[in-house]
Amino acid sequence: MKSLIRIRMGAEDAHYGGNLVDGAHMLHLFGDVATELLIRHDGDEGLFCAYDNVEFLAPVYAGDYIEAEGEIVHVGNTSRKMVFEARKVIVPRPDINESACDVLAEPIVVCRASGTCVVPKDKQRGGVNG
Repeated sequence: MKSLIRIRMGAEDAHYGGNLVDGAHMLHLFGDVATELLIRHDGDEGLFCAYDNVEFLAPVYAGDYIEAEGEIVHVGNTSRKMVFEARKVIVPRPDINESACDVLAEPIVVCRASGTCVVPKDKQRGGVNG
């Protein structure tokens, strides 16, 4: 089971000079993806317990469009192991003009992660939403 969201990073997401977005914002997106996966799988939002691996691979800037995708790769009694990837798919082109953007022919992977979520037994309703 997979989930995908696409969002544009706004000026309010820029945390550092040069309109750089902090890496923690990618983890926030992964949390949203994980929540959707848990709802679809168990009918409950569950809880994100821990990341066991996070790799920041490329910078993200205000104006970039990011796709965040996740997948459940293992299901335990209450645990759900997931993997995530965030990709930059559209970038602003201020060198052309203030509203120009390019769709990238090849998305740029900006972050990868894996982690574990938990849905308590008494809250599992099993695949009620897809």
